[in-house]
Amino acid sequence: MHLFDEHYNNNLLARVDVRIKLIIIFSLLIMVLCCNGIIFPLFIAMLCIGLCKFIEIPLRVMLIRFSEPLFIAAMLLFLKLFFTGQEPLFCVSIAGIDIIGYKDGLMEGIRLSSRIIGAVSLIALAGFSSPFTDIITGLSWFKIPSQFVDLLMITYRYIFVLFEDAGVIYNAQKNRLGYSSIRSGLSSFGTLSGELIIRAFDRSQTTTQAMFQRGYTGNMPVGHSASFKKNEAVIAVVIIVAAGVLWKIM
Repeated sequence: MHLFDEHYNNNLLARVDVRIKLIIIFSLLIMVLCCNGIIFPLFIAMLCIGLCKFIEIPLRVMLIRFSEPLFIAAMLLFLKLFFTGQEPLFCVSIAGIDIIGYKDGLMEGIRLSSRIIGAVSLIALAGFSSPFTDIITGLSWFKIPSQFVDLLMITYRYIFVLFEDAGVIYNAQKNRLGYSSIRSGLSSFGTLSGELIIRAFDRSQTTTQAMFQRGYTGNMPVGHSASFKKNEAVIAVVIIVAAGVLWKIM
């Protein structure tokens, strides 16, 4: 559970107002997603990874956070290379089947993959440097719809509940040799997935009933934000302007 929580908060970035961080993160995120090149997204990714190391995030935790997005980026690059494009880059014949890699498909895949890596790096840095409760408070200050904020809080809470349930089920299956072979492992994994879906549905109904019985009216109370610090606001403007200049150049 602790791998998904923000427990590395005793650092310089953690003391910055979360609203300032959200403004910077969202501004850079828009630039990354709208960038047509690969240099700017990769530069942002390297900068975020460097900041993660600066605030002493363990390498193992970073690898876990980035493993799924990197896998998606690699698969996207693979699909673009071999299934889209017009200009052949290379051709390999395997068992009489010609496998063609396309240059324009490769470049498009690299561009999309760089955006994924840059965007995920920004979100990961925000999570590593800000407690989830502070992020919720910041989103509420920006007048994000309360329904979205409530759903985000409940989802965040029950991710850990289902994660613990999955661990209990997995250990029980493992003790009964449920993963002793590939066939039994696939069967056990299917059972685990189905059980988690059923438990998630049951918990959603139970939680909804409990919330309304306790007077839930559609708004959960969140913390109050302090006033902006002028020096942090000035630094945020400088960072966004500098990033905009780099985005335009790159």
